[in-house]
Amino acid sequence: MSFFDKIFGGKGEPSEQKSFWKNIESEEDLKKAIENSFHHKIAIFKHSTSCFISKTVLRNFEKELENLDQKTELYYLDLLAHRPISNKIANDLDVTHQSPQLIVIENGKAINSASHQDISVDQIV
Repeated sequence: MSFFDKIFGGKGEPSEQKSFWKNIESEEDLKKAIENSFHHKIAIFKHSTSCFISKTVLRNFEKELENLDQKTELYYLDLLAHRPISNKIANDLDVTHQSPQLIVIENGKAINSASHQDISVDQIV
């Protein structure tokens, strides 16, 4: 395994999704997530599975989450597989599309958004 593969992950490396993520794979999933934001804060992580930077940011964010006591419902969107849903999020929540991106939602509205190295658990606490 090369140095860059160790840092960013190699193509042959299986992707391991953490158990705290709820996948958004349909408009119905998105609708349920937004509905849940009226009961408690949620966060959507938009991830480009082909981007090394996005993969690195996701790994770092997941490490931060493991130490977080706050219970925020976390959603994961593979934006390459579900680009129309990513576009719907941008349009419906009036948030400029970026990747990687973390969008925090409360009462059906985006209350915080961050991308790239600015993504941190600080956005959801």
